[in-house]
Amino acid sequence: MELKTTVDLTPQDLALLGEGDLGYIREIEINEAKRLLGGQARVATDSKLFCLYNADGTPVSISGSREAALGSAFEHELMAMSVH
Repeated sequence: MELKTTVDLTPQDLALLGEGDLGYIREIEINEAKRLLGGQARVATDSKLFCLYNADGTPVSISGSREAALGSAFEHELMAMSVH
């Protein structure tokens, strides 16, 4: 018999995971990138964008490839998890 448990975590709980060393990368829509960058940002309509977030959901950087987002995680000393 498999036992499944669900845990509700607050953003503060998530920020404490990995003692601030964890982050996550996920692909984002162009509209989300524009919202994060400000209304004046120019983003090509065919862009594929990836955002690095702290564990608490705070955006850290936006990159044009998953590899670049991983490089950003390294620069910010975050162990990045991929979110699909």
